[in-house]
Formats: sequence, structure tokens, C-alpha cells
Amino acid sequence: MTRTADIKLRAHPLWLAYILHRLSGLALAVFLPFHFWVLSLAVTRPDQLDGFLTLTEAHVVKLAEVGLVFLLAVHMFGGLRLMALEWLPWTPSQKSLAAGATAASFLIACLFFLKAI
Repeated sequence: MTRTADIKLRAHPLWLAYILHRLSGLALAVFLPFHFWVLSLAVTRPDQLDGFLTLTEAHVVKLAEVGLVFLLAVHMFGGLRLMALEWLPWTPSQKSLAAGATAASFLIACLFFLKAI
């Protein structure tokens, strides 16, 4: 396969959907231990949890939360897209499913952002 053909394959929307799904899963896997640690503060050190929660009022943290919600929605809708391809007797266009999953994720992240500000 030539380098040009390889680049064209990697610019395909379904390849990009695959990469987005994988990267969102990795980012969520990296985030979860930190999240569990913060939750454990509620049981072990409530005073430290209160101090940490005051940090969450910063705008940069709220923006990071929007990114987290987007990653969660992308991963969820990407998984639903894959299940639809596996289990539905009729399969709509994969590009349509990928675009719909991304659009729904973006909508959810924007709604979360509007509620956060």
C-alpha cells in the first residue's frame, strides 16, 4: 500500500470515529482512578474534600468537566453505534451512525456547558 493510500484511509470518517472511541476510552480509564480517589476523600478526609470542592468552582475546571462529559458521551454513543452494527438486522450507513454519535455527544457536552456557566 502506498503512503498516499494509507493517508487516505486514515482520513476516512469511520477510522476517525474508531480513533475517537479508543482515545475517549483511554482518557476515561486514566480519569477514573483520580475520580475514585476524590470520592474516597468523602469517607476518609471530609475536610480535604471540602478544600478540593472549592477548586472545582474555577472556570478551567468547569471547562475540563465539559471535556469529560464530551468524552463520556462520545464513548457511550460510539459503543451504541458498534452494538447497532453488530445486532441490528438492518444496518444504516456507518457514516451516518458515526456522525449522529458525534453530533449527539457534542449536543450533550454543550448542554452541560450551558448549565455549568
